[in-house]
Amino acid sequence: MVVQQRMLVRVIFTEADIRKVELTTKPDTVDLLIGSLKDVLQINYDFSLQFKDPNFDNELCNLTAISELPERPTLKIIPVLTLVEVPVPQSTSSELSDTPSQADTEILSISSEERQCQWPEVFDMYIPKFSVDVEYILRQANLLHLRDGTHLIPSKELKHNILKRLEETIYALKAYPTNAEFEAVASALLEKQLEIQDGEKMRQRGHRDVTMNGGKQGKYSPCGEPPNKRIKKPKRGEVNYLPDYPDGQDDPSLEDARQLMVDEMKKKTPNGALIKQKMDLTFALQRDEVVKDKPDITQICQRWPALFTEHQVCLEFSRVVGKSLRQEFYEALDHHSSRLMEI
Repeated sequence: MVVQQRMLVRVIFTEADIRKVELTTKPDTVDLLIGSLKDVLQINYDFSLQFKDPNFDNELCNLTAISELPERPTLKIIPVLTLVEVPVPQSTSSELSDTPSQADTEILSISSEERQCQWPEVFDMYIPKFSVDVEYILRQANLLHLRDGTHLIPSKELKHNILKRLEETIYALKAYPTNAEFEAVASALLEKQLEIQDGEKMRQRGHRDVTMNGGKQGKYSPCGEPPNKRIKKPKRGEVNYLPDYPDGQDDPSLEDARQLMVDEMKKKTPNGALIKQKMDLTFALQRDEVVKDKPDITQICQRWPALFTEHQVCLEFSRVVGKSLRQEFYEALDHHSSRLMEI
């Protein structure tokens, strides 16, 4: 009795969609393998296959024969777009010549089987899921945004991963979107991911962590300082380097709140809840002084005495870095505990 040989494969659709598939029999040809995958995965479009070749450090290669596959192969689905020729009707516009051209003018268009949806009036529902690492970064940034009002300035790699995934979604709907449609996609993304900000536009919106570096030498300020002089940027890990003032607050109102905090600290038993409220409220003012004026420790101690209490040291770490000081300390202690015990 001949035992049918099963086939276990790993199938890559996108970076965020990778599946394990078990075929009941091992196909004899590439075409049969494609047909089996269409049936199992319910794929209704044509595609070719690439596989990770162990002879070339698992780099992808086109699959031309089943014999090329290792025992448990990793396959990548490569959609094949069906192109049809669509003749362009002769235009009566003055921009076109009245004399028919000798060559037929044609446009290559994707088959209707490939695009069955029209461009949506609202793009919100079409914002795709991103890869696991991108979703994690966005989720963490969103939590910080909801808690502290901070924004994520995406790195070059993060932008690339987001735009690549959006590109796939956009192309599935339309090959050549208009500028207005691109703007609709951007607006939908920013509305869904409130924590994302475009660093190039922040100065125009008045955000203080970039406006403080304005006035440097440039096209519109030739007499300003050289652009690389005294640029103030957050250190690594600082998520709240120079936050904006709370809504409805300005320098005088925040200064009044700071003075109430100082007066409360002079009492024998300060009100901890009131101290925390005023320190949270005046955090932007405090960071403004620290970043711009660079006062010494004596001045900071006089103007912000609560900052040097144990409770506020922990809270300040959380406000600036977005992490728990105690948790970071205990985790580091656990990491080095075995070595410390040996000593």
